[in-house]
Parts: sequence; C-alpha cells; structure tokens
Amino acid sequence: MDKELLAMLVCPLCNGKLKYNREAQELCCHYDGLAYPIQEGIPVMLPEEARAMGADEKLPISPGRTGEV
Repeated sequence: MDKELLAMLVCPLCNGKLKYNREAQELCCHYDGLAYPIQEGIPVMLPEEARAMGADEKLPISPGRTGEV
C-alpha cells in the first residue's frame, strides 16, 4: 500500500486517522470501530462494506501490555 495514499485517507464517517493493518489488508478506524477492506490494492472506503471491529480490536495494545487478561 502506498504510504502517500495512506497518509491522505481518513475515515469517511468521522474524518479520523486510519491505521493500516497489513496482515488483514484493512484500514481501521478505532474511533468508529470499523475496518475498511483493501481489495486488490484498492481501499474500499464505504461504511456499508466495512467490518465492525470487536471490542478487543478497538483498544490498541500499549507497550508493556500483553493483551492477556
């Protein structure tokens, strides 16, 4: 994914920053809890095509936190 393109893209709902999940090929908005798919290298920025993120995905893991409870 092109870094310049990533820097320009924002969430279509809140205009917030998106985090690129390379492994899942998604752009994630942690504020709205939506993950926008990237299909064949093209971000699909339609809210109706986005996946609702789980509660554990919405909270980024901070340094020193293992993610285990």
